[in-house]
Amino acid sequence: MRIEMTCPTCGSHEISKNGTTRRGKQNYKCRDCNRQFVEDPQWKPKDKNTQALVNLLLLEKIPLAGIARATGVSDSWLQDYVNACYEAVPKTAEVVPKVKSKLKGV
Repeated sequence: MRIEMTCPTCGSHEISKNGTTRRGKQNYKCRDCNRQFVEDPQWKPKDKNTQALVNLLLLEKIPLAGIARATGVSDSWLQDYVNACYEAVPKTAEVVPKVKSKLKGV
């Protein structure tokens, strides 16, 4: 059975049905690259505009709950995004030890 779809990875039209997902959606499999996918995924990546808005709101020191409400993203996505942003920040602090000397007048 041929389905007129294209693979999101390689663009091939060699697609076959491959069961259903846990949520009951039809699962497909590309015969060329073996990628599994659904036609209309429930979870989609956030667009660049939403990420840019979140970045601006983070700089304003607005609480995460307020940012999630204002942008319409979930709390868990926002927390994961913030954690990934902070992990990407280079840690370049240099600590210079003090010179040890004896106390005077004792």
